Amino acid sequence: MIAALILLAFAVSVNARCDNSCSGHGTCQFDEVCKCFDNWGVGLSIDSGDCSERVCPFEIAWVDTPDETGTTHRYAECAGKGICNRGTGHCECFEGYEGKGCQRTSCPAGCSGHGTCEYIEDMQYPGELIGDHGVVQDFSNSVVWGDSRATWAYRGWDKSKTRGCVCDAQYVDVDCSKRMCPYGNDVLDTRLDMSANDDHHQTQRLEFVTHSDKVTSDINGQTFAISFRSKLNETFTTIPIVWNIVTTDADTEAASGAVMCQQMRLALMSLPNKVIDGVTCTYVDQSDDDTTGGDQDTDTGLEVSTAFDFTFTGQSVQGPQHLMWVESYECANGCTPKITGLDIFAKVTNPKDITVASSRRLQTSMAGGDNPSDTTEKTAADHNSYECGRRGKCDYATGLCDCFAGYTGENCNELTNLV
Repeated sequence: MIAALILLAFAVSVNARCDNSCSGHGTCQFDEVCKCFDNWGVGLSIDSGDCSERVCPFEIAWVDTPDETGTTHRYAECAGKGICNRGTGHCECFEGYEGKGCQRTSCPAGCSGHGTCEYIEDMQYPGELIGDHGVVQDFSNSVVWGDSRATWAYRGWDKSKTRGCVCDAQYVDVDCSKRMCPYGNDVLDTRLDMSANDDHHQTQRLEFVTHSDKVTSDINGQTFAISFRSKLNETFTTIPIVWNIVTTDADTEAASGAVMCQQMRLALMSLPNKVIDGVTCTYVDQSDDDTTGGDQDTDTGLEVSTAFDFTFTGQSVQGPQHLMWVESYECANGCTPKITGLDIFAKVTNPKDITVASSRRLQTSMAGGDNPSDTTEKTAADHNSYECGRRGKCDYATGLCDCFAGYTGENCNELTNLV
């Protein structure tokens, strides 16, 4: 009994050599220094001490001084944007920062309930085609086919830290708090050419290019759709469109192309809310058009590419519009619109943006040809697109235009009297 009491007293005395017995959050070493458990310590330097305080999460620092090697954005407690609560081990973040260790920014006003708070690495150019699918590798003249949508990977140090609002359709500003107003042409603006026969509207060329082992008639019966994004950031997709190009001879091909043109035009005109209130479609005879770059298979002589020109003529789409894009994937079993998809590549270009140098590259990558485009201003719109037609003020609470005296209409592009 006495021996046991002596041993117990010795053990207590050994443990008591460390300050506060390491507060129950560590073990006492033989040098009378506590070895704290994970996330316990003392002070800003996080020394072991008596292990009485919590350590807060470390995250990549937003701002810090470089070390001797010039390295910045090292790990810091609360990412340098908050104060550690030593009692709870939680960061009390400064305004504008949130999350574990204050590792991410917060979005202003929570995007006002009209948008989503997204990391910068997840933000993308909204759903349009830019030029072509393919990228020519100059060192081998080979073609690497990529995503048809315009996407760019962001790899900055803050890719999973910095966030911003991605507003819902019809809402705008950094906090998505404002309603967007309709856009329209300034009815009194002077065009490049005021003559009636030169009333230019924007034309977008939509080109379908089949895979190397197919021609355009091989995909007959397949269905696809066209998507369009309005100036209010509303995205609309057409009903299914059936592909049917007959290539038995030039006249038959042109006739079937004209029929498809009409189908696509009606599909676009049928989009909700009259988002496209006027558009024409023209089938491009590739044998007579320089801009297609010789889109025939060199072995069979058959067409491998088909192009259509869409000209926006309605009052709400008179000025430059966002580029359309083709929904060419399979969409079935509850997906809408229900389409089989097209076994093709597709691109949309605004001919006013095409230069001789870039066209040679685009057409080579798309169809194997080497003829550059010589069209530049052929389809450039000399109308414009302004908020409230530049003839009124937008009420950002309602999204309605308050037109100036003498103007009326949804986007203030109608005259009520001569001014």
